[in-house]
Amino acid sequence: MSQRSINLNGIFPPLTTPFAADGSVELQALAAIVQKYNRTGLAGYVVIGSTGESVYLSEDEKVRIWETVRGAADSGKVLIAGTGCESTAETIALTRRAAGLGYHAALVRTPAYFKSQMTAAALERHFRAVGDASPIPVLIYSVPQFTGLKVEAPLVAGLTEHPNIAGLKESSGDVQLIAEIRWTTPADFQVLVGSASVLYPALCIGAQGAVLAVACALPELCVELYRAACAGDHARARVLQQKLLEPTAAVTSRFGIAGLKFAMELRGYVGGAPRPPLLPLDDAARAEIKRILSALD
Repeated sequence: MSQRSINLNGIFPPLTTPFAADGSVELQALAAIVQKYNRTGLAGYVVIGSTGESVYLSEDEKVRIWETVRGAADSGKVLIAGTGCESTAETIALTRRAAGLGYHAALVRTPAYFKSQMTAAALERHFRAVGDASPIPVLIYSVPQFTGLKVEAPLVAGLTEHPNIAGLKESSGDVQLIAEIRWTTPADFQVLVGSASVLYPALCIGAQGAVLAVACALPELCVELYRAACAGDHARARVLQQKLLEPTAAVTSRFGIAGLKFAMELRGYVGGAPRPPLLPLDDAARAEIKRILSALD
C-alpha cells in the first residue's frame, strides 16, 4: 500500500540538539526551541538529522529527543525522524521506534563507512529493505558532503517503484541532479532540497520543499522565499535567495554546526556549544557571524 500521500510541501528545519554544560541533552531547552518555531510558518521538523549531531547521540538520547519534540510540536506540524544508521537492521529498528512515537516519515541517509562497497545495488537493497519494514514513509537522504556518496538519478528512479519510498532529500546543491531526479520520478514522489543556496532554483524545477540548516536561525526568511516562489513572485524570490547566500554559507560550510548554534543565539533561540569532538567557535568566527546577521537587518 502506497504511503506517498504525506504532504512535504514547505520548509523544514533540521533541529539542532542543545547540550548542557555537563554534555547531556537539554530537553527542556529543545522543547522551548520547538515551541518558538511553532509560531513561524515552518511546515514541520526534521529531528535527529546531520544538523542535530545525530552521529554523536546514543539511541536512548535519540528516543528522548523524539519524545520531547513530539510533545512540543503543534499538531499540524509534519515530523520527520532521522533514522539512518550504518546497518540495515539497526536502521529498521530505529525507524520502527520513531514510528511508534508518532513520527510521520523517516529520513534515511546512505550508509557510508564501507563506501567503496556501497554500490547502487547495495544502496538499492538497503533502501528497499527499510521501505519494506517501515510502518511510515521513507525518505532517501543524499548528503555527499558528509558521506562521500551521491545518490544518482537512476537509483532514485528505480526506488520510486517501492510504494513506501515517498521522497528524497538531496543536499549536494547540484541543481542539475535535482532536475534530473524530478524529471525521472513520478509526480507523487517528493523531492526536498537540502541546500538553501539553491532553494529558489530547486523550487522552480519542481522540488516540493526544503530541509534547511539556516532555517534553524532564519525560519521566517526561508518561509518567505518559499512562499514567494510558490506564488510566482519571482522578483521577490530572487531578492530573498540572494539575501540567504551569505548566512547560509556561514552556518554550513564555513563555520558548521557551531556557527549555526551561535547564529540561533543571536536570533533569540537556544544554541549552545556543539558536542565534542566538534570545536566551539573562536572570537573571530563569532564576530563574522554577527556581521553577517547584522547586515540582514
